Amino acid sequence: MVGRVIADVEILDARLVQPVDPRDVRGAMRGRRVEAIDRRGKYLLIRLEGDLVATHHLRMTGSFAVPPKSPVPTHVRLRYLLAERVHPVLYNDPRRFGTLVVATMAETDAHLDARLGPEPLGADWDATSLHRAIHHRTAPIKALLLDQRVVAGLGNIYVDEACFLAGIPPQAAGDRITRPMAARLVTHVRARLEEAIDVGGSTLRDYRGVEGEIGGMRERFLAYGRAGLPCLVCGMTMRGTRIAGRGTTWCPRCQPAVRAR
Repeated sequence: MVGRVIADVEILDARLVQPVDPRDVRGAMRGRRVEAIDRRGKYLLIRLEGDLVATHHLRMTGSFAVPPKSPVPTHVRLRYLLAERVHPVLYNDPRRFGTLVVATMAETDAHLDARLGPEPLGADWDATSLHRAIHHRTAPIKALLLDQRVVAGLGNIYVDEACFLAGIPPQAAGDRITRPMAARLVTHVRARLEEAIDVGGSTLRDYRGVEGEIGGMRERFLAYGRAGLPCLVCGMTMRGTRIAGRGTTWCPRCQPAVRAR
């Protein structure tokens, strides 16, 4: 899409842009060149000429497809028709939770900055900043890492994985996490995310790459979804619970309880 002009935008489900009229969104985007595509947290940002940003949040089941390289999906909610391209770029969303907002760059940045913490792969997120954000909190460390204001973009899978590799139980309170523990969490969050990016992400049910490819990370899980199975490191049975409303798995031997400081 980068460098191409959006010849038209077909919004097939008005809920994607509500409460804005789809005709207004179409009018704002049509005829503008895509200058860049980037990301902030879980938000996909399509930067358009004229200081506009189209911000997509895919939520649970949103994805993009690029026929003919990928199959045409069955729950298309939006089509981007690009100049000099026969096939449109499709936005697919079976459960219809995704959103699209078009606003100026300043409005977009202000909106996201008020809601998101530092990027986990960014230079400004380190052990010191993580420890500062959580050292006074009594919520479980998993809930804190899922809090987008503490660190942007982390989801259930990679928080379970990072806690396991860091040897920290997900139910440990934030105020019990020492600086060395915070350093281990930062190291393993980054490593797990980079590994997942390299192999195309985690396909559990809906997720596909833009050409329809399946991610290869699921076969590498050490913790997520393994409750009741032997730990791949020590052999002890993995345990499961719910933290912050999310299914959570940990090993009681590899992730022993954290004592009060």
